[in-house]
Amino acid sequence: MGVVISWDKNQPRQASIDPLVNATADGMERVNRAILAQTGSDVALIPEVARYLIDSGGKRLRPMITLATASACGYRGEGHVDLAASVEFMHTATLFHDDVVDESDTRRGKQTARLVWGNQESVLVGDFLLGKAFRMMVGVGSLVALDILSSAAATIAEGEVMQLSTARNLDTTEDEYLAVVRAKTAALFSAAAEVGPVIADAPRAERAAFRSYGANLGITFQLVDDALDYGGMAPLMGKEIGDDFREGKVTLPVLLAYGRGSQKDRAFWARNLIDGDIGDGDLERARRLMEETGSLADTIERAHHYASIAHDALAPLPETEQRAALLEVLAFCISRAH
Repeated sequence: MGVVISWDKNQPRQASIDPLVNATADGMERVNRAILAQTGSDVALIPEVARYLIDSGGKRLRPMITLATASACGYRGEGHVDLAASVEFMHTATLFHDDVVDESDTRRGKQTARLVWGNQESVLVGDFLLGKAFRMMVGVGSLVALDILSSAAATIAEGEVMQLSTARNLDTTEDEYLAVVRAKTAALFSAAAEVGPVIADAPRAERAAFRSYGANLGITFQLVDDALDYGGMAPLMGKEIGDDFREGKVTLPVLLAYGRGSQKDRAFWARNLIDGDIGDGDLERARRLMEETGSLADTIERAHHYASIAHDALAPLPETEQRAALLEVLAFCISRAH
């Protein structure tokens, strides 16, 4: 009988990523050593800026997922370490680029690199990390893994361009918004989960299962983050409540509240997010409107939906420590929203 990870919407259980951390601890030590070794450069600013973001916290979920999926499929080599480091480099590079595009001031409770060093430096160091990522992928010697990760890199860039068309656009549909999430966030989660089975020569069914798990985990992760920006607690988030609101980001809770609101409510959202005219008490009013329209609750409901798809993707696979840890990650993502 398979391991069942469930969550009660009214009384969610406490969940943690600790099982995944423990299951991948040895591999992550090697990943961290590889990251430090690869960020060296004769250009002094490059290791300084790269180290700033790498050391700034974060759960490192994506590289841990690569290690866990490879081990779950019986992989015994070292290629998964380099692929996991590549995944983290790709993620870090996208953060540098995102903060420039979004004009973000904080990340994980710290100033963004663009404020410390500048936009040009942040973009170029992000490019440096992407180059390092692809160099490590090539070293692994798997053309299939290289294809998966390089395709993900292209998809993420497409997602950034798609987001430009939806930024401060309250007429964005939910489908259009989810397309951006699939490209910007879910694509790398999916690739991180799939390359492990690939280098382990796992059957196509297992590869597809982990790919689906990663993609739907990524959507779950983003939707929960969207809701937490208006309904969470700052110490748990690594950023201030309302950052998305102050930066004019049109996220799913906003779209649902806008679509369900009165003409007066829609004028409020347009003034704040389109015109950038945010006054005292406007964040509190935004949160109140979301409560009244049920947009926060429905965003979490959608997160539950995608988490269930991710859970079901892994259900047929053999029971392993890694599989149980990956299922626990789903419960953790959902529990953050309660």
